Amino acid sequence: MIKKLLCPSVLSADFSRLTEEIKEVESAGADVIHCDIMDGHFVPNITFGPDMVSRINAVTELPLDVHLMIDSPDKYIGNFCDAGADYISVHYENNIHLNRLINYIKGFKVKAGVAINPSTPVCLLSDIILDTDFILIMSVNPGFGGQKYIPNSLEKVRELKKLINLKNPDCLIEIDGGISEDNIKTLAKNGVDMFVCGASIFKDGDKKKKTKKLKELIK
Repeated sequence: MIKKLLCPSVLSADFSRLTEEIKEVESAGADVIHCDIMDGHFVPNITFGPDMVSRINAVTELPLDVHLMIDSPDKYIGNFCDAGADYISVHYENNIHLNRLINYIKGFKVKAGVAINPSTPVCLLSDIILDTDFILIMSVNPGFGGQKYIPNSLEKVRELKKLINLKNPDCLIEIDGGISEDNIKTLAKNGVDMFVCGASIFKDGDKKKKTKKLKELIK
C-alpha cells in the first residue's frame, strides 16, 4: 500500500522563523516540505526562487516538493534540481510541450508531476499521465495561501483515480488548496496520496499538534 504523505507548505509559514517552523512540523511527523514558486505572471503573486529552496533543503532532512507556478519553467528546472528538489510539478495550462518537459525533469532523477487548475478537466491528462510520477489537483485557484477549498475537487480526485487505475497505477495524486481537518480524511479515502497543507498547519497555534492530527486522519 502506498504511504499517505503530509506535505506542509511553507507559503503559510512565518519567514522570520522559517527554520524553527520547519523543524516543528518535521519533528511532528511531516513527510515532505512543499515549496510554492510563483512569478507574478502565471499567477498574481511572487514568492521565492531556487536560493530559498536551497536554504530550506539545508535545514531539513525531508524531501522537497517544488510546485512551479511560473512561465517558462524549463529555464529553471536545473536550478531547482540543484537546489534540492525531490519532486517538481509544472502546470498543464501554460506548457505547450508538456511531454518533453516532464521527461526533462525526470532526466535529473527527480519525480515529475503535472498540476491542473480548478477549471482544467481531468480528461485532458489522458496521454501525459503515462509519463508522470504524480498529478497535482489544485483545489483552489493558485496564487495565494489560505483560500477556501473548492468542493467539486473531490469529484476530480475520483475521476483522476479511475484514469490512474486504467493507465498508470504507480502515479500518485496530490492535492493543494484549503486542505484541513474538514476534508482531508474524505480525500484520503478517495485516493489522494499527498496532502499539501499550508494555513491549516502554519496558522495554527500548535503546529506540532495539528501536524500529528492531520497525519492521523490520513492513515
